Amino acid sequence: MEISLLRRAAIVTGGSKGIGLAVAARFAASGADVAIVARTAEPLKEAVAAIRKSSQSRVIGVQADVSKAADVQRAYDEVMEAFDKVDIVVNNAGTSQAMPFDKVTDEILYDDLELKLFAAVRLIRLVTPQMKERRWGRIINVLNIGAKAPRPNSMPTSISRGAGMAMTKALSHELAPHNVLVNAMLVGIIRADQHVQRAKRTNVALEEYYKAHGKAIPLGRAGEAEEFANLACLLASEQGSYITGTAINVDGGRSPVV
Repeated sequence: MEISLLRRAAIVTGGSKGIGLAVAARFAASGADVAIVARTAEPLKEAVAAIRKSSQSRVIGVQADVSKAADVQRAYDEVMEAFDKVDIVVNNAGTSQAMPFDKVTDEILYDDLELKLFAAVRLIRLVTPQMKERRWGRIINVLNIGAKAPRPNSMPTSISRGAGMAMTKALSHELAPHNVLVNAMLVGIIRADQHVQRAKRTNVALEEYYKAHGKAIPLGRAGEAEEFANLACLLASEQGSYITGTAINVDGGRSPVV
């Protein structure tokens, strides 16, 4: 299937590495102008350069911490200055935090909600008026499979991601009359920087880490970021025009629920 995002403009948060980078690259390859938002300058610069080498699309990097309201506003303003519109938003910022409930302090929970829930809320609030006006928009919230089936010792992430899934469904109903589609993609084990860092912290070779986790996945392996990006591209396109209010597991069958 040929998917075109020509003349569309997209924002991808957490877009300098892993899933976010793969999504941004796939969008650009399909013709979209893409703004990558990330906290760290050097990986952001490298990501923009890499995508520009492989596509003809306009690609910009915006250094911002989306857990801060002022940074979300500034990032949005910079994207509007560059592209004059936003058609597609992928809320991807955030890494997994998992611990027993009695270890979750108010501060830990607050910080997690700021990064994973309020960042998405604030960006969606900014982009939806123009999407409604043009009667076209796509919002994709990247969550994880714990949003549907939280495990023990999975907070605060399972709380913030569960809230993100509820928001996805509620928004899909509110925005459907304006042809603004809202979906969630739920991550299982996808090869990404957070797993690289986790393997280092536990002093395990990366391929051994993925092999061990692959045993719990029916497909028997970790997913590739590009596989995730392919579905994101479909949901962002005209070909995905009748899909809204869904939370799709992208996990090789790992989740115990559909």
